[in-house]
Amino acid sequence: MIRLIRELYQYRGLLLSLVQRELKARYRGSFLGFLWTFLNPTLHMLVYAMLFTVVMRQNIPHYAFFMFVGLLPWIWFASSITGGASAISDRRDLMTKVRFPAQVLPTTVVVTNLCNYVLSLPLMLALGIVLYGQWPTWHALFFPVVVVIQLTFTLALTYIVAAINVAFRDLQHIVSNLLTMWFFGTPVLYPLTTLQDETLRTAMTVLNPMTALITSYQAIFYEHRLPDAGPLLALSAFSVMLLWGASMIFEARREDFAESI
Repeated sequence: MIRLIRELYQYRGLLLSLVQRELKARYRGSFLGFLWTFLNPTLHMLVYAMLFTVVMRQNIPHYAFFMFVGLLPWIWFASSITGGASAISDRRDLMTKVRFPAQVLPTTVVVTNLCNYVLSLPLMLALGIVLYGQWPTWHALFFPVVVVIQLTFTLALTYIVAAINVAFRDLQHIVSNLLTMWFFGTPVLYPLTTLQDETLRTAMTVLNPMTALITSYQAIFYEHRLPDAGPLLALSAFSVMLLWGASMIFEARREDFAESI
């Protein structure tokens, strides 16, 4: 893991260049261009808000804001895993070059989606302030800590799926379907407290790493309190160990990337 981090720092210029290129190219040629960075999550929010406030009524105050708080980090996570799965297998042009740092490619996907998430935050805050009078409180100072934990966890999973997908291309399709199931098993559209079964709530907290992250964002921006320390500390330790394991898997397979693609 140390080698991976050291090489990412060594090639930080390349990483920054690729992230900038991805951000510029993502909506190149579209009429609205960069505005899609804000429109995509907004359209997601409107669809789910209509479903759960009109069709399936939820007695949750400021529901649209509550949902947006959890939806944005989920989009960052899911987009990173989905895009990261094919980050190496789809870049034969780069991987066949001598000594190209393969770890830069999945990292670029994660960081690009992180930038999109950060750029969407003003929209989320404006929604809370203008429609519901929900101003950020001092608890938002803890927000970068949660972001770093999610970044570590997301990078680890992305390295794993990117490395395996080179040899097993079906994985990217399997991951897309698993993420759909994972989404509905994560308290993005509903508060964790609405689950009546205490055993189910405990299982979702312990077995689903995204639960700790999503509920932490909700605590900071929606409930205006500090996140629960226990689940976050456990996830931090797990994410570091997972990243260490992911780096070992990535290093073991890196020499075969050019030949496999």
